[in-house]
Formats: sequence, structure tokens, C-alpha cells
Amino acid sequence: MRALLVVNPRSRRGTGGIAAARDILERAGIAVTQPVLGENESIADIIRRNVEDLDFVAVGGGDGTLNTAAAALVETGLPLGVIPLGTANDFARTIGIPTDPEKAAALIAAGKLKRVDLGEVNGRLFFNVASIGFSAELARGLTEEAKRRWGISGYGIVAARILIRSRLFTAFVDHDGMTETIRTLQVSVGNGRHYGGGMTVEETAAVDDGRLDFYSLEVDHWWRLLALLPSLRKGTQGRWRDVRAFRTTEVTVRTKKPRPVNTDGELSTYTPAHFRIRPKAIEVFAPGSAAE
Repeated sequence: MRALLVVNPRSRRGTGGIAAARDILERAGIAVTQPVLGENESIADIIRRNVEDLDFVAVGGGDGTLNTAAAALVETGLPLGVIPLGTANDFARTIGIPTDPEKAAALIAAGKLKRVDLGEVNGRLFFNVASIGFSAELARGLTEEAKRRWGISGYGIVAARILIRSRLFTAFVDHDGMTETIRTLQVSVGNGRHYGGGMTVEETAAVDDGRLDFYSLEVDHWWRLLALLPSLRKGTQGRWRDVRAFRTTEVTVRTKKPRPVNTDGELSTYTPAHFRIRPKAIEVFAPGSAAE
């Protein structure tokens, strides 16, 4: 087996644990190549350049780092090994990958693959959740420095500041043959289950269920969101009267003026935003039975 190991040195844990993780892979008989990213080079560039010499790609980093590799993984068909080094590591939590780098490497070495879905918005792929509104403002305000200094608690610190000045906006939601006009604080479209360092898009969501989970926070006052917080963590917010929630495979969100879209913690596109599911898009080393 030949693996490309690509590490984001700017992730919260930097390169901590990577040497030991690589050693575990090599002791399992895997030939590991670990390139250094060039100044203007992306992880996707490296994957595409080395595709003929690889059996799989291992990515060390957080959800944003995984996101940058997604398109190249789909194009090449190479399986993904995840070594969580980020702040939240929501995709790893969703699929059951250990957050300890050595344990994650041992899982990769075990060789069990699971085929999972990806979400797509305006041609940009995502693993976890894409959001418009409050979460996009949070992504803009949560700097790399804040992530390094505060970790997951940084989400709460920055969120509190942004929440106080947040306002509802009008959006037009096209799905399943209908158009709904809403006033919302945030629209989220989930592929996986976890996002945002502890939030859950829907309690029964799975990364291989072939569906997108949509919800809209249509709250009257910012303090109402505080009451919703326990449900947002459990993924039961769809039961509240001021939360609109449904499952679909395709949805478009339009706004009166362009608004940024947050995909896996990074601002990547703007409304109008066309979302769709990409079923069984990639293979990932994960706990459980080998992929069929």
C-alpha cells in the first residue's frame, strides 16, 4: 500500500502526533510519502499530481483541511484516511474516528473502508454542514489565532459577540416543488451529523443516508437562541415551533442581496446557493464493516 500523508501545519494541534501516526502506518507495511505544501500549492494539487503512485490519501488537519481535499478525492477516487488535528474535528466525530492521532492511524492501518456522502453547494463540496447567516458570520469572526488560543471554547466566545448584533434576514427557499419565504437568523444544510464544535444538525442524520438535513432558525429575539442551545447540541431543534426543518436531496436558498456561505468552517461561496447531495461520493477509513 502506498499513501500520501498531507498535514496542515496551521491546524490547532499543528503537526503534534504526526510522527507517531506515520510510524504506525509504516509498521503496518504502508509506504508513506509526506510532502511539504508549497507556498501557492493546495492539498488538492498534490493529490492530483501524485494520483498514479497512490492507493490512498491520509489528511492531518481539521474539517477545513479535509474540505480542501474533497474535490481531488472525488476526481481521483482515492480513499481518505483522517488524522484529526483541528479544533472541532466534526467529521471525525460523525463517523467515529478517534481524535487521538495514533489511534486514528491504527484505524487507517486496519484497512476498513466506508463509503460516505458529500454535500455540494454551488459546486463546492462539504463534509459536514453549510450555513448562511449567523454561522457564516461566526466563521468570518473566528480567526486562526482564536482557534489556537481558545480551542472549541473560542466558538462560544466569538458567537456571543456576534449574536448580540445579529438580525433576521429574508430568504426564499426552493425545494421539493415549492418555494417558501422565511425570516431567519440562520439557514443550515447538513450532510453529516456534527458541526460547529458541538452542534448537531439533526439527531438521526447519518453521513451515508443519501439525504440533506435543512433547518432554519426563525427566532424573534437573540435570547431565544439561548433557550434553543440544548436542542441544537442534541439535534432536536426541528421540534421547536420557531425552527423550520425538513429532509431533501436538493434545495436552493436565495436572498435579496448576496450572503456568504460557510462550508465546513470556511467561507466559500455566496447566495443564491444551490445545494445537492452527492451520494456515496468517497471512501473513508472508518470503524465498522468493510465497504461493500
